[in-house]
Amino acid sequence: MSGWSSAEMGDQAGRTVIVTGANSGLGAVTARELAAHGASVVMACRDVGKGEQAREAIVKDHPGADVEVRALDLADLSSVYEFAKDVSTFDVLINNAGVMAVPKSRTKDGFEMQFGTNHLGHFALTGLLLGRIRDRVVTVSSMAHTLGSIDFDDLNWEKRNYQRWRAYGQSKLANLLFAYELQRRLAAAGSPVRSVAAHPGYASTNLQSHTQSVQDKLMGITNLILAQSAFAGAQPSLYAATAPSIPGGSFVGPGGFRGMRGAPVLARSNRHSRDVAVAGRLWEESEALTGVVYDIRQRR
Repeated sequence: MSGWSSAEMGDQAGRTVIVTGANSGLGAVTARELAAHGASVVMACRDVGKGEQAREAIVKDHPGADVEVRALDLADLSSVYEFAKDVSTFDVLINNAGVMAVPKSRTKDGFEMQFGTNHLGHFALTGLLLGRIRDRVVTVSSMAHTLGSIDFDDLNWEKRNYQRWRAYGQSKLANLLFAYELQRRLAAAGSPVRSVAAHPGYASTNLQSHTQSVQDKLMGITNLILAQSAFAGAQPSLYAATAPSIPGGSFVGPGGFRGMRGAPVLARSNRHSRDVAVAGRLWEESEALTGVVYDIRQRR
C-alpha cells in the first residue's frame, strides 16, 4: 500500500457504493473518486440541495458518471428507515457523515447530537441494510477516538456537564468499537462481508467550522499549518472501500507524522477500541436505543 492514492484504484464499474455525508468534505471527494473510476454512487445527504450541487460538479467533470442523491438525516431515525426501505442490493456502505464538537443539542429522537449522528445513526443504517451489502462496510472514525470513553451510565450526556470534545471522542470511539464488533459477528456467522474502519488524519474540511465558537477561527489557523487536504484525507476511506485484499477488522489511516497526514497505511487504534466486553455491551445498548436488531446470517 506504500504511497497508494486513488489514482491507483482499480476499475469500479459494476459496483454500487453508498456514501453518507457526500455533499461536502471527505464524502464529496470519496463520491467523486469512486464515480470517476466507474462506480455507481448513491450520495446520502441531509441537505439534498447541496448534494445535488456536488453531484452536478461530479457529472460536469466526469460526463456519464452514475451518481444519485438521496435524502438521509442520520439525526432522525425515521429518515434512516425511510432511506433504507428503498435500497436494493449494493456493494459498499461508507459510513462517512458526522458532526464534530458542536454545542450541546439533541437529535430528533432525543440522543446527544454527536453520539446520535456519528454512531447511532450509522449503527441503525448499517443494520437495516446489512442483508443487502455484497462486499463491505467502511466506518469512518477519527484520531479523536483517543479522547473518548464509553459512559454507559450517561451515553447521551443527560447527567454530566457537557464537554463537546469528550462527546465527540465518545462518538468516534463508538465508531471503532462498532466496526470491530461487526467484523467479529460477521466472521462468526461465516459471512463474506467485511467491516473495515478508516480515519482521515488531520484533514481540512467544513467540520472545523461548525463548533459555533471561537474554536472555528483557531482551527482555521491550524488547518493552514498542519492539515492535509480533503482529497488526501479521503484516501484512507477510498483504500478501505476498494482494496481487494484488505482484511476485515482493519483500521486504515495516514502513515505520516503522528497519523495526521500522508498516504494510507494499516493503522493502530487504542486499547479501549479493542475492548470486546465494552463493544458487546455498546452493541446491545445501540440496538435498544435505535430499535434496530441485527440479523447476521451465513451466506452461501
